[in-house]
Amino acid sequence: MSGVNVAVVGVGAVGEEIIRVLRQRNFPLGKLKVLARSAREIVVDGETYNVEECTPDAFEGVDIALFAGTEGEKGAAVTFAQEAIRRGAVVIDNGQDFRMDPNVPLVVPECNAEDVEKHKGIIANPNCSTIQMVAALKPLHDAARIKRIIVTSYQSVSGGGRSAIRELENQVRRWAESGECGEPEVQPVQIAFNVIPQIGGIGPDGFSSEERKLIVETHKILHDDTIAVTPTTVRVPVLVGHSEAITIETERKLTAQEAEEILSRAPGIRVIDEVGGENRAYPTCLDAAGRDETYVGRIREDLFVPNALSLWVVADNLRKGAATNAVQIAEELVNRGLVGQHRKELIHA
Repeated sequence: MSGVNVAVVGVGAVGEEIIRVLRQRNFPLGKLKVLARSAREIVVDGETYNVEECTPDAFEGVDIALFAGTEGEKGAAVTFAQEAIRRGAVVIDNGQDFRMDPNVPLVVPECNAEDVEKHKGIIANPNCSTIQMVAALKPLHDAARIKRIIVTSYQSVSGGGRSAIRELENQVRRWAESGECGEPEVQPVQIAFNVIPQIGGIGPDGFSSEERKLIVETHKILHDDTIAVTPTTVRVPVLVGHSEAITIETERKLTAQEAEEILSRAPGIRVIDEVGGENRAYPTCLDAAGRDETYVGRIREDLFVPNALSLWVVADNLRKGAATNAVQIAEELVNRGLVGQHRKELIHA
């Protein structure tokens, strides 16, 4: 089809990354609108964009509306999604407001791209930590069916937005100058030179909201709510990139070699895992930064549980964990001929 008219809603860390990813992936853009609470100009990679105030009428003529979202808060999609849909747009929302709505597909294209066909105007982008985990585990689930997942995530401060990034940078700067980091403003305690075993509020069952997302979103994306998921989510003093230590138990035994071969063939996965030798053989956040792949390493068989494997998974949370996944969903809509279909349905209704 000819160019797709896209609106990007929000100009925080994720919003800017969406603009960057649209350009870098050569998405077939027609007109690009950038919308936010107030009109202004922003510069992304040396190019200036005029930001318009987000109003219902701003979605006229828009085919796909990409809402950047804000984790843990009611996002702009709560206010404007239906206005965009009424004008014929398909909404892809990075916020958490619609993820568990049974009428809204929750999509990671490497895992359940076909679910975009079921949309009724809104498609939800999963949580960053969920995206990279299911991208790595879906090929193994298809091969041997996963029964149990034990995951500990080590999540960068950029998952908390620009204010969290600035807090870490400021604390490190203060410590270098005076040996004191100052009082925390964004994180519950000092994040510089520390790790915090809490992301989001902790419920009466002892699990945080971020841990709950890993459970329920995994079930929805993999279409299997029988998988036992035990998560611990941790905030670490890293600017960009989430890491996860994952142990899975499967119905059929997978050797480490089989798992590596399966993952090496999987779309969107890059394996860095060489046993022995002098060279480093595992991925880190710095390897994943600015990249769209999900990296996997440290694949090894459990020493005590026959059908268990452990692996290390890393991804750029602003890209694959947010912006890139959202753009990939938009690409699926284009490739499946679904752009403009919603507008046609409105015309004939």
